[in-house]
Amino acid sequence: MEKTENCSAATIDEPEIHYRGIKAMPYVIGNETFEKLGTTGTSNNLLVYLTTIFNMKSISATNLVNVFNGTCNLATLIGAFLSDTYFGRYTTLGFASISSFLGMVLLTLTAAVSKLHPPACNKSSENGTCDGPTPWQMTFLLSGLGLMVIGAGGIRPCNLAFGADQFNPETKSGKRGITSFFNWYYFTYTFAMMVSLTIIVYVQSDVSWAWGLAIPAFMMFLSCLMFFIGTKMYVKVKPQGSPITSVIQVIIAAVRKRKLKQPDDPWISLFNHIPKASINSKLAYSDQFRFLNKAAILTPEDKINSDGSAMNPWKLCSLQKVEEIKCLIRVVPIWASGIIYSVAMVQQQTYVVFQAIQSDRYLGYTGFNIPAASFGIFTMIGVTIWIPIYDRLIVPWLQKYTKKEGGITLLQKMSIGMVLAIITMVISAIVEDRRRALALSNPIGIDSKKRSISSLSTMWLIPQLTLIGLSEAFTLIGLIEFYYKQFPENMRSIAGSFTFIGLALSSYLSSFLISVVHKISERSQTGDWLPEDLNKGKLDYFYYLVAGLEVMNLGYFIMCANWYKYKESGSTGNGVEGDDDMVKLQSDGV
Repeated sequence: MEKTENCSAATIDEPEIHYRGIKAMPYVIGNETFEKLGTTGTSNNLLVYLTTIFNMKSISATNLVNVFNGTCNLATLIGAFLSDTYFGRYTTLGFASISSFLGMVLLTLTAAVSKLHPPACNKSSENGTCDGPTPWQMTFLLSGLGLMVIGAGGIRPCNLAFGADQFNPETKSGKRGITSFFNWYYFTYTFAMMVSLTIIVYVQSDVSWAWGLAIPAFMMFLSCLMFFIGTKMYVKVKPQGSPITSVIQVIIAAVRKRKLKQPDDPWISLFNHIPKASINSKLAYSDQFRFLNKAAILTPEDKINSDGSAMNPWKLCSLQKVEEIKCLIRVVPIWASGIIYSVAMVQQQTYVVFQAIQSDRYLGYTGFNIPAASFGIFTMIGVTIWIPIYDRLIVPWLQKYTKKEGGITLLQKMSIGMVLAIITMVISAIVEDRRRALALSNPIGIDSKKRSISSLSTMWLIPQLTLIGLSEAFTLIGLIEFYYKQFPENMRSIAGSFTFIGLALSSYLSSFLISVVHKISERSQTGDWLPEDLNKGKLDYFYYLVAGLEVMNLGYFIMCANWYKYKESGSTGNGVEGDDDMVKLQSDGV
């Protein structure tokens, strides 16, 4: 007897399953905690490391960080595919963890060994210029980052699902354990971010970069150790195949039958075999993308197996499979809008570091200088405080009036976050204008690159950072929930990858936008908007530009939301009773 799990297309023989549940959690949670401490501790301050130790220009460093983050997120699709199709989550996680550890070791060596990074600015030249990295030094650095990309590609799409695999989803205790695991998973993420943005960033910036990068590498070593110690206790789900194959089959079958006429009653006449072992809900028929319906037209040439399935799924697909592909297509416009939204988030997180570097970072009159990269913690604090308030107070109040699950629809929730992103960009521009004015009229000092430091306190950056955190709580978390609920059940691992792929593309788009603005503005009368010295640029103009893009994206999102039809189901294919009739799809206006 085979059992198929919701998170991926995989099967395991029931007699061989020994769910250890909570007994396996010390190893799984320990692995997750140390892994996040390692990866976030390394990546959060990477921008500062590249500009101070590797003497890279801010534009080059920003583009490299954006490409690195984007590639890490894009690699999750490859990792999810390889895990579900060939290796399974355990093997993928083990290999990826080792790769991440080796990458962090190489990155640590670039700081610890003087020949692996350029000489400090004050030692390389008397006129204030800095020697950049040599090709060999860049090769060594990129090798370390490349290994970390491989690690991220395997860890990010698999670790959450692997933890859930350890609980029996058919028992009450197993279901409670899964819920508890999700809570602990989010806690470890928040905890790791807090530690990384405070203690580890402080060690890196004010003690030693070698020690500051060695600590995350050691944390990653502990993560690997905890993971492999628990090997004998884990439930290891065997891979069966990727749902991506189904997508290709529907498209090819529809193209092959493109000359056939659409039936008058497709929900009745189209081939619609649903396997008994299917974990997917029976989907409602939709008139959208009717061309794909031709993949389910039964012709005399099509042959059927004894169990009712198509003998050649590359020529004949069930209507259920066609509707599953339609779900994916309907999500794409919303996904594209989410990518544009993320551009504002990336720009805010990137340039706020440079703003902090050229601002008064002293904490009151204590003499403590807050590391520039640590200001990202206010985004996490905003999210951490807001989510319980929203979930426990605001949602119940909204439900009384709207009678909807969650108080408002997911698309409405996302639109609120997009509005907050626009407000954040406007506030960021106003604060930057004031910061630059004080840097020119009332500087408090000069940094190592002979740039004036503004007398404006970095505490003025907190409102925009908090707002972008609230924006993420609405839009990013809403997108994750949206993908999870709107994708077919056997495609939810791909759904998880959609979030990271969107972030990857937004990083690439951000890098492209920065390069275009830099090249165009340096030839304009106003001068370069994004120079090495922000006091000589117009970063506030750039923020206004991003705000304008977000306004256009909001209009596009509203049109997509009014067009979008939520997925609804009548029954499941695994024996769960339900309404067998096709149910109507409801459109969701914002």
